[in-house]
Amino acid sequence: MQTISIFGFSARLSFAVLRICAWMLMIFSLSMLHGQASPRTPNMNGTYQQLRRLLPGGETVTVSELTLKRDAAVFTFHSGAFAFYGEVNGKITGAVFRGQGSLHLEPPIEQERRSIALLTKEPKLDENFESAVLRFTDDTAAEIRKASSGKGSSEGAYTTLGQQFADAMRTKLHWNLDARLLEDVLSPAPGGFFLAAIDGKKYASKMVLMIDPYGALGVSPEEVELMTWNETRRGIWTAFHYESEYRDGIAQGNEANDPYTIDQQDLDTTVAKNGAISAVSKTSIRSQVNGLAIVPLRLFPTLCVSAVQNADGLQLDFVQESKDNDPDFAVILPRPLAKDQTAVLKITYAGKDVVEDEGNGNYYLISGARERWYPSAREGGLGSYAMYHMIFRVPKGLDLIATGKQLRQSDEGGETVTEWASGVAIPVAGFNMGRFKKQEVKLTDGFLVSAYANTDIPNSVVQLTGGTMGNMNTTGMLKSAMAQGQVAIGLYSSYFGKLQFPSLSLTQQTACDYGQSWPMLVYLPICSFWDTTIRHQLGIDSDRMYWHVVTPHEVAHQWWGQTVSFRSYRDQWMSEGFADFSASIFLQATNKNNDEFRDFWKQEKRLIVEKNAQGFRPIDVGPVTTGYRLTNSRSGDYTYRDLVYPKGAYILHMIRMMNWSPRDGDQWLESTLQDFVETYRLKPATTEDFKAMLEKHMSRVMDLDGNRRLDWFFNEYVYGTALPHYSFASEIIPNSDGPSAHLKLTQSNVGDSFKMVIPFYAELSDGRVVRLGSAPIVGNITLERTIKLPASPSPIKRILINYYNDVLCTQD
Repeated sequence: MQTISIFGFSARLSFAVLRICAWMLMIFSLSMLHGQASPRTPNMNGTYQQLRRLLPGGETVTVSELTLKRDAAVFTFHSGAFAFYGEVNGKITGAVFRGQGSLHLEPPIEQERRSIALLTKEPKLDENFESAVLRFTDDTAAEIRKASSGKGSSEGAYTTLGQQFADAMRTKLHWNLDARLLEDVLSPAPGGFFLAAIDGKKYASKMVLMIDPYGALGVSPEEVELMTWNETRRGIWTAFHYESEYRDGIAQGNEANDPYTIDQQDLDTTVAKNGAISAVSKTSIRSQVNGLAIVPLRLFPTLCVSAVQNADGLQLDFVQESKDNDPDFAVILPRPLAKDQTAVLKITYAGKDVVEDEGNGNYYLISGARERWYPSAREGGLGSYAMYHMIFRVPKGLDLIATGKQLRQSDEGGETVTEWASGVAIPVAGFNMGRFKKQEVKLTDGFLVSAYANTDIPNSVVQLTGGTMGNMNTTGMLKSAMAQGQVAIGLYSSYFGKLQFPSLSLTQQTACDYGQSWPMLVYLPICSFWDTTIRHQLGIDSDRMYWHVVTPHEVAHQWWGQTVSFRSYRDQWMSEGFADFSASIFLQATNKNNDEFRDFWKQEKRLIVEKNAQGFRPIDVGPVTTGYRLTNSRSGDYTYRDLVYPKGAYILHMIRMMNWSPRDGDQWLESTLQDFVETYRLKPATTEDFKAMLEKHMSRVMDLDGNRRLDWFFNEYVYGTALPHYSFASEIIPNSDGPSAHLKLTQSNVGDSFKMVIPFYAELSDGRVVRLGSAPIVGNITLERTIKLPASPSPIKRILINYYNDVLCTQD
């Protein structure tokens, strides 16, 4: 599993963090008195402070029927006035409107028109408002002034609206808008940022439209985004590239416009017995733009930065507000970088609440910090690869396992010091810490598989069981974890190709409800190290399929997510879906019959097509390429999980079953996926890249349009929400020259151009099921045929379709 991190902590913790940060900064400052210049105090850059304090209320102008077109959004300010924010570095960065206005937004692509309809119930948005806060670095101020019909009166209401908006950004959305504006204010390049927050009267009173050349909120590949954040209306309702890119045919991929990349990470990290972290990172960046003045980095909010230096030892300004507000971390460069220029940032930081001491030698690197325990690229590991060199210092007697190859281990005083190197560029780095028992096996090709379980159970398990459930120790299941990992590595290597990594460590974590996979390091839930009896006693064995597939799913991420990364949230369905698919072939390969394999696909389909508590079938909410945006107040909190994992898997399953044959088996699938892995090894891939790879290996059975393109399939199942229904009946007719069968197949609940390949199977009298072949079908239609049946070793009892749930559909 790869997660999208969100913030959420108590106010009490926030004040504690503030005290810790202040204490650490004081200690660090004192230590510098007899050395080089003291580190800069956070948030003290003069230009940043100006932006932070800035409110509207100075120059005010009236307008009438002013139209501001911002990409696909059209704002009309029918009557009213704007109060501007003051200039910072010669640039005006905002204005507040009061009066009568309207917003019209019609996304430029069908997928996003369907998405916005979840909010509006129509493929566009028309909203009225009486106030709007605009923040910008484009030419909005000049447009407003040009259309001005006169001077307006300066009123305190404008300042109040500006302050309310600033408070909401800081304490509700936890996004440092001032740091984003600072990027453009300090850059010599022209800015293109635009944000409008309106008090909508029809759909949501808290609505924000944002346009950012770097991608909305720094995590989206799209430049345009509409979101609401009312308690009852929250979500990102549409996101898309500039409409001109669709018009010009250059918006096919999901390329993010990252302002920089990270080439190298050197991390020196100490983890104390109580889990507190103190660290120094040397992060080597490369500018992707001309005029890079600010480097925004992801860092867990409770980790407080005490100093930032460049390669020459110069102390640099940086931004990091309190965790309770908008804690985004950003470094202010001494001078803007040109495109392809590099810089090294030495960042000293420390804090608690990243690693939790769970008791008895159990430690938990919390899920929200696994991409942010060190300063990392703001896209969060998607599509970004760097070389890693890491040193860890932990209390003597504890073990630390990290991503990469271990170069050395030594005891120094009361600490155990280990050194690790990634060897190749990887998208993310992690570690696990505890008092472990270890088993390992070297495969025939030299690949090393290791499994680790804690020697004692954590306090939470002791408290849960009260000591009444017998032996809860997890080390007894080490052999099982090792065996599953060993089989999965061998199986996936034959299907997908060899890994570039030399080893894989399977480690126990104290969380029970999820696993996670980092390069060369897997976190497995503690409950997977208990047998079915204990899980049943704990009441957590209702979903037995999960415990059968969690290890093979996470191992598969070594290919899907770590070897082949994915460009953006639009493409993450491949990471999770392909890992789920991989678990299905693990089940098929490790069971004597196909019952569990078939049950797996029944469960996957049930997740996709059953209505949730909000009344939505996940498949109807949106296509898999909507990613995390599938989850909102209308569709429910689990729609992403219930669609992206199983439907992403089903897409690859359908492709597999179309191309499988009794003679060649999975030969086509193996050659195609091996080519995909080799082509995008240690590189990000997009959905369109995967489509192009399938078309490169186009088989006759898939070429339903006769043009060697898979538009028909991707439009239906990847970019679409199609769910066909099938009715099927068959009759075996005995003849003197051998039996024949009369078949009647109806396809319904689809568009007239909908196409699919339907597989046919024969159930034999001895219980075996064999594949007979397949046939294409187009549109809402009933087909009837009488066919001659082939000779078989056992009499044919009946003809079936979709025996292995080959097609995602409903069926009589």
